[in-house]
Amino acid sequence: MSTFPNLLQLQLRDGTDVVARPLTPEDREGLAEGYRLLSPEARYQRFWVHSGEVISDSTLDRLLNNDGRNHAIWAVLDRSREYPGLGAASYWRSKTDPTDAEFSVTVLDSEHGRGIGTLLLAILWIQAYQQGIETLTGYVIPENQQAIDWMCDTGADGHWDGYQAIFRWRLGDVSHLPMTPAAGDLAQWLAELTPE
Repeated sequence: MSTFPNLLQLQLRDGTDVVARPLTPEDREGLAEGYRLLSPEARYQRFWVHSGEVISDSTLDRLLNNDGRNHAIWAVLDRSREYPGLGAASYWRSKTDPTDAEFSVTVLDSEHGRGIGTLLLAILWIQAYQQGIETLTGYVIPENQQAIDWMCDTGADGHWDGYQAIFRWRLGDVSHLPMTPAAGDLAQWLAELTPE
């Protein structure tokens, strides 16, 4: 199997030229600025804490410790203005089940509805699958209906555990994807980006 590239020059479905690439420690200031630009609601929905506009150094260290195997973090950046990025997503391999990884995605409030989250899901889907991961698992607080709808629309199976919604995408098989625009977009990105 071919190795997934570390730089993708793409066009969003609306025609915007973007670059998708893994984040590195050199992206620390850009990631901190993107975090600052999130609404308080978006920061809470992603990190589940009310932390203000400043992301902690320990969180930045953890996010940017990207080995590509057990943890990967990618961003989509507008080619006309690299910072702040439009969105970022990551996965973390489970310590108890190496075939599963926790997936999370954050898109700037002003960029919602452009397919950025779906593109990031496709990128991490492919990279995770190449690393032997069979499922991506997303955890969502019940108030985040937009994320719940998106996860359903992109084909994740979900259930409620009494505290949070838990969604799982089964990698390696797209035949179960629903007939929704988001799942169609996901399938198209997977077809375009999967190495020969």
